[in-house]
Formats: sequence, structure tokens, C-alpha cells
Amino acid sequence: MPRYLAKVYVVLKPTVLDAQGRTIGRALRRLGYEAVEEVRMGKFIRIWLNDESKEAARGKVEEMCKRLLANPVLENFEVEVEEA
Repeated sequence: MPRYLAKVYVVLKPTVLDAQGRTIGRALRRLGYEAVEEVRMGKFIRIWLNDESKEAARGKVEEMCKRLLANPVLENFEVEVEEA
């Protein structure tokens, strides 16, 4: 069975206040990076799995996101899958 690497990006929805992102943004501007307008924090998760196809692997990872890795009320997620 082929091996795949799934890359999952989880971020707060745009309507949710990101206190950590705001703090980092202010700190970056204080360090001289005036061009920084906004920072949003998130999670990056790598998952290696064996599955029959890339599409099947993506489906399983999206299900994982919906059930555990992301809070659908507060967060959005994106999944990328590639052969490992």
C-alpha cells in the first residue's frame, strides 16, 4: 500500500479573536517590522499514513480534522496530501 504524507493547517476563523496572533504582531512591529499588518496563529500537523490512494488518504485526514484535529466552531483547516 502506498505511503502518503498529509500536511494539515488549522487556523482560527476570521471572525474569532486571535489574541496570540495580535501579541506576536505587536512584538514584530516593536522589533522594527513595521510592514507586518496582521498575524494569525495556527497549528501545522504532519500525518504519515498508508492508504489505497491519495484521495482515500485525503478523505481519512479530513475526517480526522473534523473529529479531533480542528474545532469546527472556531477553526478552519486545509489538507495537502502527497506521496511520501
